[in-house]
Amino acid sequence: MKFGIDTGHNCPPDTGARGIKLEDNLTLDVGNRVIAKLRALGNEVVVCRPSSANTVRDSLSKRCSTANASKVDIFVSIHFNAFNKQANGTEVFATSDRGRKIAKPVLDEIIKLGFFNRGVKSGSHLYVLKNTDMPAILIECCFLDSQKDMNLFNPEAMANAIVKGLTGKLPSAPINPVPDEEENIDETILRLQKSLNRLKITDKNGKALVEDGFTGANTKSAVEKFQTIVGVKPTGIADATTWNAINLILAKRIIRPNHAGGAVVRYLQYRLGVENDGVYGPQTEVVVKNFQKQNGLDADGIIGPASWQKLIG
Repeated sequence: MKFGIDTGHNCPPDTGARGIKLEDNLTLDVGNRVIAKLRALGNEVVVCRPSSANTVRDSLSKRCSTANASKVDIFVSIHFNAFNKQANGTEVFATSDRGRKIAKPVLDEIIKLGFFNRGVKSGSHLYVLKNTDMPAILIECCFLDSQKDMNLFNPEAMANAIVKGLTGKLPSAPINPVPDEEENIDETILRLQKSLNRLKITDKNGKALVEDGFTGANTKSAVEKFQTIVGVKPTGIADATTWNAINLILAKRIIRPNHAGGAVVRYLQYRLGVENDGVYGPQTEVVVKNFQKQNGLDADGIIGPASWQKLIG
């Protein structure tokens, strides 16, 4: 089976809802897990989320074009709802009888996790369902502004439910998605050196680190430099606080104006040459927009996938 998986939004200016959590982060987490599990089951998966877009409509159009050009058998768009902090539950949208037959078992599996059943609904108003050539569904996993739903939500369980609903089975062994760096526990010296090089943190001589897996004066000086940048006591030793800052940055979360992001914002400010106080204020926004213009990106001030790609790949 050939699936087209669309992790909703994550393509500024096409960004998702905000509530207790950010939709962009949730769809990316669940979507990556779904992709990995489907592939582990022997399915072909086409990732339909574009890397950049000029408008929201452009973003939606590119998702449909990717699915149509790849001739996927089933298109699945993953989203999270938000409304009034009271509404809760799961609903799945479809536009055809075949789509509704695909949507029903997916909804049934998610409901088993404890979410309220809001039903299979008509998606005739949804761009990605109207403009794809194959059976398509759009999943609103739950409400990210509902404390009830967020208490129930677990990304691994949600991904399992979606995959089980789509295929009737799950991989026999746990499958890790593209790693969420925020939870990466590899704290070897080699990964430290690779991470600092990726973050463009040089040693005391302004040179990239030799990735040899051995602690030396140059690696220590680069760690001290990174610690100073992100507001951690500069000891030269990569302790838990330092690794947490590294992993938070490498997780490439969506960063918006007026975001008090601590280490992540301080790192961005360092890279962009503005005072790194850890708060994304007006001065930082101007510099971010200039950076985006210089790199041919939409100058919206939002650090999303395309901006992170330019910064750290």
